[in-house]
Amino acid sequence: MSELVKVKNLHKEFGGNVVLKDINLSVKKGEVVVIIGPSGCGKSTFLRCLNGLEEIQGGVVTVDGLPVEPGKKDIVNIRQKIGMVFQSYDLFPHKTVLENAILAPIKVQKRIKDDVIREALELLDKVGLADKKDYYPRQLSGGQKQRVAIVRALLMHPDVLLFDEVTAALDPEMVHEVLQTMLDLAKSGSTMIIVTHEMAFAKAVADRIVFFDRGEIVEETKDVKQFFEEPETERARKFLKTFKYEE
Repeated sequence: MSELVKVKNLHKEFGGNVVLKDINLSVKKGEVVVIIGPSGCGKSTFLRCLNGLEEIQGGVVTVDGLPVEPGKKDIVNIRQKIGMVFQSYDLFPHKTVLENAILAPIKVQKRIKDDVIREALELLDKVGLADKKDYYPRQLSGGQKQRVAIVRALLMHPDVLLFDEVTAALDPEMVHEVLQTMLDLAKSGSTMIIVTHEMAFAKAVADRIVFFDRGEIVEETKDVKQFFEEPETERARKFLKTFKYEE
């Protein structure tokens, strides 16, 4: 498999405060990489650097061989290769589910409206929301809004999907439906980079686990089962002991 995302010596600061230190990571096409770690360790900032939402102070990020550089003319085109789903949904309140989903493919990618609508309805059906296509965001649960956000990202045909703590704002009973949608995406071969605190989900979906702490990659492994049973580093062992999760 070819490397789709490459991060080399990434350095990120906020006002002199170092948030990410010398991060090196590559993700292959079709791979699911799950990033875990304590709150405030730089996980979400790292995702935002991948699609150019944050300026970086050092290093290089490339997606499909193209450098991600905020402010450059081609950043809009590069961002279309990177779908990002946030924990806050970011749906337009005055537009219906279907209108939210089709807006960017039609306006940004200039695709044929009827084709986009057809694909949107198919995707909404796959995530169990076909009957909600004419609803407005205020009429949806948090889990339903998050699934709409996932459909919206998929409609852009991105090369890689980024998920930033997408269940963090959800009630516990709504978490499962969103995670199941993401599991289905993983099984379909989507390239995904996921930041999550859902350890059981991480164990189930990941091809590789990357453990962040204090802006650095402390541990990285493809032996996911072994990581959750006996991680190599003391820091990861201590972190995992704070979670209780079902096998």
